[in-house]
Amino acid sequence: MTLARQMMRLVVRGVVRPTLSPSIPVGVQRAVLDIAGRVAKMPQGTQVNRISLYGCPAERVKTPAADAHRAVLYLHGGGYTVGSPRTHRALAAHLSAAARMPVYLADYRLAPEHPYPAALEDAINAYKALLQRGIVPGRIAIAGDSAGAGLALALCTTLRDGGIPAPAGIALMSPWVDLTLTGVRDDNRDPMLRTAWLRSCAARYGGVTESLTNPALSPMYADLSGLPPMLVHAGSDEILGPDIDRFVEHVRNAGGAIRQRIFPGLWHVAHLHAGLVAECTDATEEVGHFIGSATTRSTSDVYHF
Repeated sequence: MTLARQMMRLVVRGVVRPTLSPSIPVGVQRAVLDIAGRVAKMPQGTQVNRISLYGCPAERVKTPAADAHRAVLYLHGGGYTVGSPRTHRALAAHLSAAARMPVYLADYRLAPEHPYPAALEDAINAYKALLQRGIVPGRIAIAGDSAGAGLALALCTTLRDGGIPAPAGIALMSPWVDLTLTGVRDDNRDPMLRTAWLRSCAARYGGVTESLTNPALSPMYADLSGLPPMLVHAGSDEILGPDIDRFVEHVRNAGGAIRQRIFPGLWHVAHLHAGLVAECTDATEEVGHFIGSATTRSTSDVYHF
């Protein structure tokens, strides 16, 4: 284990993990994570612009070589209750640099103030806004981490079922695909998350009316056929590891194109430390290269509403 990775692991366990607790008010969790996001390092020349995507607030994160005719729609993680463009801005910038395209960070509505389906509605609107801007579906990729990765899958199954042209690819980092948490691993292996916090987030997002096996909340239970090519990343110490493995198997059984990478010694969404830890930077660059390749292969036509 490199020194930088060992030190970051200690920081995550000592700062982030205690913050992500059901006993700490959601507002406090959000504030602490926003402050922590300032520590992250962005590539030189990164430009950040606040925009609106069909009413969904967002940030457009762009590095110097980015091709404005392509786009990544990024859905941040945070258990559907915390997280923001501020927590994921640096990760988006590293993806922009590796993929050579702008990243649109959706600031979707969070639970418990806005339970399901608010986040999904915002994600759909954000995707439609990119199409309305003239970016063809084959030049768009969807990416997300943790809950944001689950939201990305819910978005893509909704697009498929609604007859809206799909993006060129889906990149999923430590995806949370089963809110019932049937396959979580021993808490102590992952320095970032605990099962109790995940359960509280699932309850807040699902609200009082939704079953956690609803495929729009838990893509593990969705029809996974006919989706764009996927890349899935997870750390070897990932709390959600067994569920992620099961999800990948389901996609393959449905005939989907999917590649899974497990990074030894890394944890839940270690990509957030790109620019600070070499292994995390390498993983993020691989995601960017997948996105860049996917969006230069396809030649889909413009979609008109």
